Amino acid sequence: MGADPLLGAVRRLVTDLGFELVEFRASGPPQHPSIQVRIDRPGSTPGHGVTATDCALASRAIEGWLETEGGVGPRYLLQVSSPGIERPVRFAEHWRRYQGRTVKVTARGLRGHPRAVIVGLPDDEHVRLRLPDGSETELELEVIKEALLQEETAADSRRKP
Repeated sequence: MGADPLLGAVRRLVTDLGFELVEFRASGPPQHPSIQVRIDRPGSTPGHGVTATDCALASRAIEGWLETEGGVGPRYLLQVSSPGIERPVRFAEHWRRYQGRTVKVTARGLRGHPRAVIVGLPDDEHVRLRLPDGSETELELEVIKEALLQEETAADSRRKP
């Protein structure tokens, strides 16, 4: 989940529109990048967040910036969407908000893609997770390739810290 030069600017644009940046991914060659952005309303719950109209508004704002100040020009593929049910957990504030909830994690140095409970954040660069075997591990946010919030089940509520 490393830094990207466009991330800060896109995050500011989305925030200025009243949305929260949930995920940002840029891939492909610099001459024709593919940019994926997921947005939501701050504090929303799955199914009660952004609309297609909201995504179009954010898309137009990001397109305008990319083609002028962003230095990308008109050759890019931009996708703006809602986070969906399995919401990505990316930034420190997301990890804090979902403390006690279960995420499916893919991370360098972590075996497989376990469902782990978010125990807490000792700082803005690390997260502490409880693995399925009950052990806890602390990971740098930088080594987490993907984390998806899982739907809460009755068993999850009983396992909360």
